[in-house]
Amino acid sequence: MGAGTLGWLLLAALPAAALGLLAGLALQGRKTAALREENARLATRLEMQERAAGEKLAALQSAREQLAETFSALSGAALRSNNEEFLRLARENLKQFQLQASAELEKKEKSIEGLVKPIREALEKTERQVREMEQERQKAYGSLTRYLEGMAQTQQQLQSETRNLVKALRRPEVRGQWGEMTLKRLAELAGMVEYCDFYPQESTAGEGGTLRPDMIVRLPNGREIVVDVKTPLDAYLSAVEAPDDASREGFLAHHARKVRDRVRELAAKSYWSQFEKSPDFVVLFMPGEQFLSAALDQDPALLEEALRQRVVVATPTTLVALLRAVAYGWRQEALAENAEQIRRVGEELYQRLGTFSEHLAKLGRSLGSGVEHYNRAVGSFERSVMPGARRFTEMGVEARRALDPPEPLEKAVRETTAPDTGGPSPADEA
Repeated sequence: MGAGTLGWLLLAALPAAALGLLAGLALQGRKTAALREENARLATRLEMQERAAGEKLAALQSAREQLAETFSALSGAALRSNNEEFLRLARENLKQFQLQASAELEKKEKSIEGLVKPIREALEKTERQVREMEQERQKAYGSLTRYLEGMAQTQQQLQSETRNLVKALRRPEVRGQWGEMTLKRLAELAGMVEYCDFYPQESTAGEGGTLRPDMIVRLPNGREIVVDVKTPLDAYLSAVEAPDDASREGFLAHHARKVRDRVRELAAKSYWSQFEKSPDFVVLFMPGEQFLSAALDQDPALLEEALRQRVVVATPTTLVALLRAVAYGWRQEALAENAEQIRRVGEELYQRLGTFSEHLAKLGRSLGSGVEHYNRAVGSFERSVMPGARRFTEMGVEARRALDPPEPLEKAVRETTAPDTGGPSPADEA
């Protein structure tokens, strides 16, 4: 469609739109006039209503004033009356509330008392226990203090005695007596006192001078073991009292050399050549395990060197073992010596058993003959005596108890056989 055609269409539509607009405007004017009339009418009615409302408001204001005066008078009287009644009711309610509160408080106090009582008892018990524990602690502390004081005194005494012992052991004669005493106690412990000879004052002249062993152990085959006590303790005691490790090691090394010197000295005495019944070794006894172990720590080849020189180094443990072995040999020797006597006692006992067996056989024969005679007597009693006795009861004699015949014996005497003792063998059947 072109632009000219559109213009013609718009020009044709303009008269129709104008007519519609005019018709609308006329209708709107009529509505406006009607609304104006209605507005005037409503204004008149509103004015009338305002006048009526003013009159009513004035009447209402007058009535309000009257009601206010009346209410003020009534409220004053009612207030006075209500105050008195309120106070009375308040007092009654307060009294009831106080009674109820008192009862509730008493109940709560009882309830709380029931809850608190176990706690109070537990606290009192705990307090008593704490007091008792404190008393016991004080007693124990006092006892412990006294015990510690006693221990301190004992320790001081022990230290003093130890110092005295160390001083005494540094003397050669005391060391020798201690070693000899230890040797005797070990012999008693091993049960070898009767087989050990102690010669503290006896000496034997040898090639190198006078020989005086401390103990000689006698063996079952007539041989003898020589035991000599050596107690090199000076260097060992110095090592125990040494203030530091270096000096201690030096004293222990000196102790090992002293032990080796004692071995060499004892080997030089050649006890096995001086005592004819002694084996080709001698026992060097040291009265403490620690003395030998300290020397072996410094000189491990000490024992091998001692054995090469025919010296057996012994401590209390090894010497007891040696003495126990010798004691076992002595027991075996005693059994061998008593074997012949045991044989003779056995033969004598066997002969006596044979004689006793003969006496038993004779007693058996006597018992068998007695049983046979008893059975014969019982049979004669039943045959000859019982029939006549029964006639007394038939003739009216009252018997306090029944007359029963004795039972015969059927036990036979067992046959015995006497052992063969070279004499007669009685074996008779009863």
